[in-house]
Amino acid sequence: MAVKSSAKAAPPLKGVTVLEFSGLGPVPFAAGILADLGARVIHLHKPSAKPDPHDPQLRGRENVALDLKSRSGAAKCLEIVRHCDILLEGYRPGVMERLDLGPDHMTKVNPSLIYARMTGWGQEGPLARRAGHDINYLALSGVLNAIGPDEHPVIPLNLIGDFGGGSMFLLTGVLAALIGARSTGRGAVLDVAMVDGASFLASSIIHKHSRGQWSLERASNYLDGAAPWYGIYRCADGRFVAVGAIEARFYAQLRARCGLTDALFDQPQNRELWPAQRKELARIFATRQRDEWVALCEGADCCLTPVLDFTEAQAHPHSLARQSYMETDDGTFPAAAPRMPGQNNGAVGDSWTKVEVDTLLTDLSAERKSN
Repeated sequence: MAVKSSAKAAPPLKGVTVLEFSGLGPVPFAAGILADLGARVIHLHKPSAKPDPHDPQLRGRENVALDLKSRSGAAKCLEIVRHCDILLEGYRPGVMERLDLGPDHMTKVNPSLIYARMTGWGQEGPLARRAGHDINYLALSGVLNAIGPDEHPVIPLNLIGDFGGGSMFLLTGVLAALIGARSTGRGAVLDVAMVDGASFLASSIIHKHSRGQWSLERASNYLDGAAPWYGIYRCADGRFVAVGAIEARFYAQLRARCGLTDALFDQPQNRELWPAQRKELARIFATRQRDEWVALCEGADCCLTPVLDFTEAQAHPHSLARQSYMETDDGTFPAAAPRMPGQNNGAVGDSWTKVEVDTLLTDLSAERKSN
């Protein structure tokens, strides 16, 4: 089901053209969001590659095959760049330069171009040309060491480095640079590194640690599992509830609804009591099924929610009310975010088109003249 939007509103990025060099992870995810927001996204790939039209990350694209290693292919790429506002590439440092398609060449052709380079380690530094994945960037940033029980770190999927530290900062950078280019006529070259983004996401925690307010020992701080009123508890049916009753008024409602009348819970900020409080809460939550606890807290600001799996999340009344998921022929897909007038809904399939490069160049040239 699509997200409702105003039929009269124009997409916020209407008129913006993006050239995306084929890759994995953060770049296609960011390009998909730009497409959701109304940008024209041209996905450039090798002739031997066969992009999957059912890949949700390739929604809203015009897919063009081009051999960048050939002189004619590189020349046509430069012609495409003349008509683009944003370029996204996620190759290792030096790859685009070897193709004579680095920032120096591109910005001569298009001085207002925003050339965004997405890598794991950045364009410079001892690790710049090394391979890596989300888990490696989190490990080097210190973030991975802070997540999990005291026995060992826990892998938070690939959400923090790839998409939080990668795609989101890539989008922030290109949209800020786009505003600058529109007012000055000058583009920018962006060095976006996932290891930088992961570190920056942890800014508040790193700052607390520098002031002696955060322990490097896992599960010893109030947001990492030590505090009994901010944690996950197993219920009688083996499922879990998440409790985040940090503020005193929310903690009071949690106590009232869950029957936490023991004097043990009178001092929620007393760290010496935390182990005993957590142990007792674990015992109490194990006496009822997950949904029984949810029902007990219904209508109150207890900050208690069920820990849902993906199937349950899609069927939850809040998700249904907000139309948070779409059912398509290719399966279920979350609706686009953030929500705003004129936004596309993030659907896949019919928004994926294959275009010949000469046809694309003719169309881009005509579009430029009309504007």
